[in-house]
Amino acid sequence: MGLPLKLLTGLVLFCIIPSSLAIKWFQPNQWVVIKPTDDLSLRVLTHNIRYATSWPFKGEKPWADRKQGLLNELVYNTQHIPESFICLQEVLHVQMVDILSGLNSAAATEEDKSPWAYIGVGRDDGEERGEYSPIFYRPAIWKLQHWETVWLSETPQKPSKSWDAASIRIVTIGLFKHRTTSKTILVLSTHLDDQGSRSRFEAAHIILRKINEYLHRAGGERISGVVLSGDFNSEEHQEAYQVLTAANSPLVDSHALISPAEHYGNEITWTGFGYEDEEPKRIDYILLGPVCRTRGLPWTPRGYAVLPNRFEDGVFNSDHRAVVVDAVI
Repeated sequence: MGLPLKLLTGLVLFCIIPSSLAIKWFQPNQWVVIKPTDDLSLRVLTHNIRYATSWPFKGEKPWADRKQGLLNELVYNTQHIPESFICLQEVLHVQMVDILSGLNSAAATEEDKSPWAYIGVGRDDGEERGEYSPIFYRPAIWKLQHWETVWLSETPQKPSKSWDAASIRIVTIGLFKHRTTSKTILVLSTHLDDQGSRSRFEAAHIILRKINEYLHRAGGERISGVVLSGDFNSEEHQEAYQVLTAANSPLVDSHALISPAEHYGNEITWTGFGYEDEEPKRIDYILLGPVCRTRGLPWTPRGYAVLPNRFEDGVFNSDHRAVVVDAVI
């Protein structure tokens, strides 16, 4: 007896259906196909690494003694996630050279590991002088669409400081397009002033204006997600954090998106070197966005961690701990 026409048609379709499509179930008169997902998983690591000073604090080791532990942290926590972004603060040019060399030396020893590149400039002259707030990424994974440095002052296009800031402050901004999914991520790395309350307040507003400028550019490419990371020198109850996470802000603290029971590591991100009078506190953050009133947050957080900055050898790799967030968009 011959096969029913509908069943025969179904069998023919089964033979020619692309292997990239997953078939959930089959009935002779119905095909239900699940298309491949285009979700993008990535990791963001932010760390104020403490600049390479010639006059270390009590308990602080020189950069030559700290750098290998710091490099090991960066390599280990990003080596299996090609979509990782590394956002750093307080990086002098000599440290930039060491870190880029260290990341790419590690990548060269393993199969299928893409080399790293970075965006950023020294804050003092817009070139190599002063601290960087760089963003490291893998060009084989991310296409850099645009980047800029903005000075957190009344003259944001040139090296400068304003209000009560003790130091020149910057935010590094990069627009990256994922080469596989074509999703576009806006990533920012910043370090706000440790002395000036008003400068932190004004800097937070400058950062929000820049984010909104990118999100609402006429004719601009649609941005899938925003990541703001860095050392805000602001606790949750203080000015910068309050501005950046306010109800009208497009950003949300990733720390609040993961149940405290699922956090890895400590809560505190600034520890000092063990001899400071100041109390340790949480001042380093990764904020995600943009929050949409109708669609909510485009990110699904998968993990939040604060990494240790000292091990059995007693050497602090920095006076800050790194913050790591895994998320899917």
